[in-house]
Amino acid sequence: MKANSGAIVLVLLVLFVLANATVFFVDEKEYVLITQFGEYKRTISEPGLNYKVPFTQTIRRVEKRILASDATPEEYLTADKKRLIADPITRWRVIDPLLFYTSVANVTMASQRVDDIVGGELRQELARFDMGEMVGSARTAMMDNVTKRTAEKAKEFGIQVVDVQIKHLDLPKEVQASVYARMVAERERLAKGYRAQGQEEYDKITAQTDKEQQIILAQAAKQAKELRGDGDATSTRIYAEAYGKDPEFYAFIRNLEAYEKSLDKDATLVLSTGSNLFRYLTKPGRSPEGAGQP
Repeated sequence: MKANSGAIVLVLLVLFVLANATVFFVDEKEYVLITQFGEYKRTISEPGLNYKVPFTQTIRRVEKRILASDATPEEYLTADKKRLIADPITRWRVIDPLLFYTSVANVTMASQRVDDIVGGELRQELARFDMGEMVGSARTAMMDNVTKRTAEKAKEFGIQVVDVQIKHLDLPKEVQASVYARMVAERERLAKGYRAQGQEEYDKITAQTDKEQQIILAQAAKQAKELRGDGDATSTRIYAEAYGKDPEFYAFIRNLEAYEKSLDKDATLVLSTGSNLFRYLTKPGRSPEGAGQP
C-alpha cells in the first residue's frame, strides 16, 4: 500500500513538472518567442495559455507596450556656434519581436541603440538652427524631423519610434552667468530708453501745460482789468449822478467816509471851527459856502 502511494506521488510530481515545462501563459502586454536549442520556432502575440515541447524549447518574453528611453543630457552646438545642453526622451515599442531579439536581444540594449540614434540625429538637426529659433516656432518642426529620421533607422531593429522630444534645453553652467548678465544689461538699456522717452513726453506735456496756463492767466488778468475799468466807470458815473441830484448829501457821505478812514476809537481829533468836518459834527444840516444849492 505504501509502495503504491509513493508511486502515485511520484507520478503526480512528474506530471506537475511536465505541465510546468509544457504549458505557459502569454500576457496581453508581451510577445513570446519560442526557440529550440537557440533556433527560432515561432512567435506568440495573442494572450492566453500556450504550450511548448518540454526541456527542448525555451520561451523569450518581449515587451509589447510603449517604452520610454531617457538619454543622458549631452552638449550640442547650434548653427550660431552656441553650446546647449539637451535632454532628449524617446518613446518606442517593438513591432517585430524576432528582428528585435536577433538584433538587440533585450530592452536595455535596445534603449542604448535608440539613444545613440537620437543623439546623432539631434546633433545634426540642432546644427541647422540658431539658439533663438529653438525656443520659438522652429522647435516643433525640428523634433518632427528628428523623430522621422530616428524611426527610419530604428526599423532595422524591429522598433517603431513613436515620438522624440526634449525635456530640458539649457545653456552650460559656465555660460549661464555671462548670458544672464548680458540679458540684464540689455533690459537695463531698454528701460533707460523707455525712461528717456517718458521724460521727453513729460517735458513736452509740462511745457504745453505751462504755456496754456500763462495764456489763461493773461486772458483772465485782461478780463479782470476790463471788468474793473467798467466797474470804476460805472461807479464814477453813479457817483456823479448822485452828486448832481443832492450835493449836500453827497458832501455829507464823503465826510463820513473821511471820518471813518482817519479816526479810530483811541484817536484824538483837533479841528478848526471853520473846517467842513467840524461843521458836520456841529451843524450837519447847513451847507458850507460853495456847497449844495446856491
